Amino acid sequence: MKLSVYVLGRDVAALEPDGDFRSVLTYHANVATDDFVSLTMPVRTESYIWDDVLHPIFQMNLPEGYLLQVLQEQLGPQVTGSPMALLSVIGRNMVGRIQVAAPGSNLAVPMQPIELAALLQGDNSEQAFAELVRQHAISGVSGIVPKFLDAQNELAAPPVHNKTTLFTHRHIIKGSTGRLPYVSLNEHLCMQVAGRVLPVAKTELSNDGKALVVDRFDVDGNGQPRWGMEDFCALLGLRPAAKYDTTWERIAKAIRDHVPGGSQVETFRHLTTLLLLTYALRNADCHSKNLALLYTKRADVHLSPAYDVITTTVYAGYQLNPPGISFLGRKTWAPGKTLGNFIAATFGTSLKVQSETVEAISDAISDTAPQVRAAMDKYDGFNEIGARMLHTWNEGVAGLREARVYNLPGWQPGTSFEGFSDPPKLDNPKRVVGKSEGLANRKKRRLK
Repeated sequence: MKLSVYVLGRDVAALEPDGDFRSVLTYHANVATDDFVSLTMPVRTESYIWDDVLHPIFQMNLPEGYLLQVLQEQLGPQVTGSPMALLSVIGRNMVGRIQVAAPGSNLAVPMQPIELAALLQGDNSEQAFAELVRQHAISGVSGIVPKFLDAQNELAAPPVHNKTTLFTHRHIIKGSTGRLPYVSLNEHLCMQVAGRVLPVAKTELSNDGKALVVDRFDVDGNGQPRWGMEDFCALLGLRPAAKYDTTWERIAKAIRDHVPGGSQVETFRHLTTLLLLTYALRNADCHSKNLALLYTKRADVHLSPAYDVITTTVYAGYQLNPPGISFLGRKTWAPGKTLGNFIAATFGTSLKVQSETVEAISDAISDTAPQVRAAMDKYDGFNEIGARMLHTWNEGVAGLREARVYNLPGWQPGTSFEGFSDPPKLDNPKRVVGKSEGLANRKKRRLK
């Protein structure tokens, strides 16, 4: 199977398998320098041979889990043969500015309208989302790119029990999950915090708080491709399943490799804020697929707006999870002064700027906390989760401000953090996402 690769509609390269476990990308002659397929694959005459079934930029876009199962049920042999065969089916509808299709294919993708009113304004977004999946998962061929974001859930579970996501031309639609109740509301509130200190993707919550619509930032106002986009999993040559197997050091190096020198200071300040926000919100799911670069050409590369920001540690089985990305070989919520020194040395962000950023994050959390309390009153079943979020945010901010870290004055979080009892202790089914590469597996020894 040989496929054509397009950048903004221009045929720039050929992609084909080399045996069962290698793929080869070859640019056509006279391709413009800025029509590169990936930041890691600049235009050249020599082919790019990758010792895997697909190069990382293409693996980044493949659907997984439940939605892959839906496509397999709908299309059968067309997508079950190999990742290359799956790419041939969904390749016209990828994130970013590239498309993949059979040579000579019509790249035009029918702009199928998606009625979001039932999802956003109704009181049963779970049913509305399930209907969207049923109607449009097959439209991965003609207008929707389905992407499943949590490979640790069972394949056979219905969308209501999974963290399932549909990509449309202009939006990302996220359904609810039985394991993580009100995760869409959780994300929406965390994005309100993040939006006070960072550029973020715009989010809109359904009336029942169980579904989220996110505006795509890689397309223009008409939903047409504009920006190239690569997450750091692809930039670092990792398979999607290895999204936790990287470090902040490697991410910093990738930024120095791909972001122009004049933009690096701003990019590293943005990254500093994201890292500190991860600690304040206790987002253990900040991994290499949730960080990305956007670009139009090599002279215009920058960090994408923040997305997929969630307080994960409020859910059973996740409360003991460490940060998703390590630095200096460690994953810990109590980093001490090592955190500030690491950021200063690796990102080039001074301790003064870091302290100012912690203050800004503290204010953003104080400003957003009333929305959490309002949601606790509005949504049945969110009261305990909301209380956990406020407790966690308070703990996260206090941890950054303490003497052993940034040594900032005492924080006055506001009345929204008062008037409710501590939530009960969460059960721990010992389900851990992410691990420290510095820790060996331990086995209990039997006493004889």
